[in-house]
Amino acid sequence: MKFQFFVAARYLLSRRKGLFALITTVIGVAGVSVGVAALLTTLSVMNGFQSDIQKRIVGAQSHVAIFGGMDKPGYARVEKDVLSLPEVEAVAPVAYGQAILAFRDRSIGLMLKGLDVEKEARVNTLSSSITKGGWKSFARSGEQEAPPPIVLGAELASNMGLFIGDDVVLISPKSVASAIGIMPKMRKFRVAGFIRTGYYEFDNSMAYLHLDEASSFLSLNGDVTGMEIKLKDINKAEKAAQKIKIIAPFPSVVRTFAQMNRTLYAALKLEKFVMFLILILIVLVAALNIASNLILMGTEKLRDIGLYRAMGATAAHIRGVFFCEGFLIATSGIVIGLALGFTLCWAIATFNFVELPGDIYYVTKVPVDIRLSDVLLIIGGSYLMCFIATLYPAARASSVSPVDAIRYG
Repeated sequence: MKFQFFVAARYLLSRRKGLFALITTVIGVAGVSVGVAALLTTLSVMNGFQSDIQKRIVGAQSHVAIFGGMDKPGYARVEKDVLSLPEVEAVAPVAYGQAILAFRDRSIGLMLKGLDVEKEARVNTLSSSITKGGWKSFARSGEQEAPPPIVLGAELASNMGLFIGDDVVLISPKSVASAIGIMPKMRKFRVAGFIRTGYYEFDNSMAYLHLDEASSFLSLNGDVTGMEIKLKDINKAEKAAQKIKIIAPFPSVVRTFAQMNRTLYAALKLEKFVMFLILILIVLVAALNIASNLILMGTEKLRDIGLYRAMGATAAHIRGVFFCEGFLIATSGIVIGLALGFTLCWAIATFNFVELPGDIYYVTKVPVDIRLSDVLLIIGGSYLMCFIATLYPAARASSVSPVDAIRYG
């Protein structure tokens, strides 16, 4: 390939006839550069948001969860078996249920989560998301016993107009028998803290109780409704979930963090794929410019092609020259585009060019996450499109008769 590269580099660097040939070459390189930079920057920003959302979701939930009622002996047995797996780092019991929160003349439905504060801190970062207050209740002057504490999502508390120390009433959908008939189960709690995970779905619909209080309110009699599991490597969640399914008692259900938020992750993946397809059109336009540039070169260098053929060059050699020419243009564009893309990603991550509203996104800077797989995909896709663009010009030039090329070139 030394001959092909030598000729291609000479044609690319030498002065061409007319300004149009130079312009098409510059446009081809610039088009590939802009396309690669746009792809890298956009995908990296989308990866950053996806990673940020995943971090917030896992921080409020767990890597893997078992859903299914377990009594104390059954939970202890499952906990021991799960902790024996090499992928598992920690576990924590949970008690989930639905309830209605009533405060003055307002009420709202919510998801109730009972947890062991000490064990919960081992599987996620929920406790560190407390923005005000804590897990302990407090008695007012004159009170002999304070109501049990409840911690609310910050958005839920804001919508209800609640503050630390307010007393609220939880109403269970399960009814209890009383002297006057069947009545809904109600209990007073005192707001002890607010949690802001950064994920609106949780902050607007979750309330948290100590495990024993939740179990009593939900009439579980000390039992739990599931188990949260933290893994040593989150990327092995699917593999670990298959092992945990064997351990979990029937008819429990095992779900990974991605399965628990299937709709959100599917939407993020679809959005990333669509953006990739849209932006790859920029590279396609650049590839068409490369094709036009090579066709023009074939017309300009028709006599040279005839002379090369007459001196013993084969049609494959001529095709190789055009392939090398396209490869050099594509490589120049890709290298410049990667440099520009990395620079843009660094600038976006370092400087606050786009200020996001903190009350909506809970971040002030656009997150950036550059992944090697995306970089390789961009490089491979760009080379493939540029290679396809060279097929027709190379085939057209190599099919020219040497005699006709010398005579009419």
